[in-house]
Order: sequence, then structure tokens, then C-alpha cells
Amino acid sequence: MNKLFTLVFSILISTQAFSETLYAVANEWAPFTGAKIEGEGIAIQITRAAFKTQNFDLDVKFFPWARALKGATEADYDFIVAIWQTEERKKSFHFSDSYLANEIKFIKPKGGAFEYNGLESLTGKNVAVIRGYGYGDEFLNANNFRRPESNDLLKSIKKMVAGRVDLTLGDEVVARYELKNKAPDLLREIEFTKRALSVNQVHLATSLAHSKHEKIIGAFNKGLAEIKKNGTYDTILKANGF
Repeated sequence: MNKLFTLVFSILISTQAFSETLYAVANEWAPFTGAKIEGEGIAIQITRAAFKTQNFDLDVKFFPWARALKGATEADYDFIVAIWQTEERKKSFHFSDSYLANEIKFIKPKGGAFEYNGLESLTGKNVAVIRGYGYGDEFLNANNFRRPESNDLLKSIKKMVAGRVDLTLGDEVVARYELKNKAPDLLREIEFTKRALSVNQVHLATSLAHSKHEKIIGAFNKGLAEIKKNGTYDTILKANGF
């Protein structure tokens, strides 16, 4: 009887797909991530699909960026969903392959003469930034302009329109989506520069303090390759208007 039980149990184990749940953290960054948008955003849709191929389920919690980054850094969560890679962050995180990209442009008042032409063109200006965001080490270390901080992009844009800062910056897709849904009147009061500060690759990242950081990143990278090969990745992009 014991041998029969062992045989049946072994068959069940071999034929049943077991899933492990990963607990991720993200900020409200529509249309890439967001608790109240379709599929929780394109970044989470891609991440979820990639992990599904490796038998991982996904549970995502949403917080303001600084809190999300802190939770991921301290390994309170398995990974952060969407993050840019910087040299400083590489000291704390294991980054995945990139799976999306952001074109970061400066936002200026409507009719403003400013056009970005290298960091020297920012000399003497107040450029509102979001606390904790990785705009690139060269931008963050430059000393020819000031970088007053805000908690989110909408607050930065409101500061600029009110004349409290000269410029702000962010991904144009994100900024237009945010204004369209939260402050449509502001869209008529701003413009984007033609030239971008940078094109930033989007990754997910696991704290180096996490005991399974190599397993998690390895699973995602493998799953990402699979969904690109089988067409799921392109289907997600098209469904979200990308």
C-alpha cells in the first residue's frame, strides 16, 4: 500500500503545476503602473505575463515612489516592478533585462523659448524633480542649476505653471496621461522640449539583500524572452496603444 501511495503521489506531483506568489511593489505611474488602471498598467501586464510562464503569480502593492523604493531596497518585497538603472542603484539592486523604455523630456510653460541643448542650457534654472527618481548621474550631479523636489509629477507641473520653478521633466507619455485624467486644463499651459534628456530603459529590480534575487531575476528574464518569442509581448503593447 505504501508503494502504491508513493507512486500515485509522485504522478500527481509530476503532472500538477504549482505556482509560487511573488510580492512586488510599484508606484502610481500611469500608464505604466497603477492600482486603478486597466491591468494595473502595461509594465505590470508584461511582468505578470513573463512570470506566469515560469509558474509565478504576482501580488503588487502600490505606494508613493520614495516608499516603494525603500521597501524594495530593504527586501520587504520581492522586487520593484519598474525602475531605471543607475550606477548608485546598482550598489543595492540586481536588475533584470530591460522590457520598456522612457523618453525623458523637459516640460516648459506654453510658448516658452527654452529648448534643451545639453546640461549647460539649464544654467541658473530651477528644475523640479521627483524625490528619489533616477534621472541619470550626470543630471543629478550637475551644479549649474537647482533641483527642488516634489512628491509626484503633477505637483511639479503645478509648481511650474505657478511660476515657482522654471521647468520640470518626465516621460511625455506619462505626463500627458496624468494631465488628461487629473488636470486636463493644464495640458493647454505646457509644452515638451523637442530634445530629450535621456532615453531610460525600464527594468524590474530585486534587492541584493534578498536571498532569492538571482532566482527571481533569472525567472523574469527567461519569461520575458518567452513572451517575446510567442507574441504575448507584442499583444500587450498593442492593447495598450504602444
